[in-house]
Amino acid sequence: MRISVSSDMDEPVARFLVEELRRRGHEVLAHGALRAGGDPRWAVCSEAAARDVASGAADQAVVCCWTGTGASIAANKVPGVRAALCADAYTADGARRWNDANVLAVGLRLTSEPVANEILDAWFAAGPSEDAEDRANIARVGHLDQNRAGA
Repeated sequence: MRISVSSDMDEPVARFLVEELRRRGHEVLAHGALRAGGDPRWAVCSEAAARDVASGAADQAVVCCWTGTGASIAANKVPGVRAALCADAYTADGARRWNDANVLAVGLRLTSEPVANEILDAWFAAGPSEDAEDRANIARVGHLDQNRAGA
C-alpha cells in the first residue's frame, strides 16, 4: 500500500511512524518536516498528504502535528478525505470500521512509540463496515464533500 505521511515537526514519533510503515511493507510518500526541503507548516503538509489520498497517489495517509488537531482539520478540508484523530487503538479501529477513515491523524506530543504501534495495528486490521446504516452515513459525508466543492 502507498501511504502519504506528513508532519510539521521532525519528532521521534513521526520518524517512527515512517519507519514502521516501511517495515510493514508500505511505500511511504513523505511531506513536511519528514522530507528535505518540505514545507513544515501543519496546514500545508497535511493538505499535501490528504491530496495524495484524494487524487489516488496514495491509498491512505498519516498526518501529524503537535496535538493532531490541526493536521486533522486541514486534511478534512480536502474533498474525499475522512481524517480521524486517533489517540488509541480503539479509536483507530472505530474510525476505520464506522467512518471508513482514509487519513489517520496522530498527535506528536502524547503518542509514544508503543501506542503508535497499537494504533497502526488497529488501523490496518479494521476495514469499513458493510452495515447499511454505516454505509449511509459515509455516503452522507460524501454528499457534504460534493456540496462544499460546488459552493
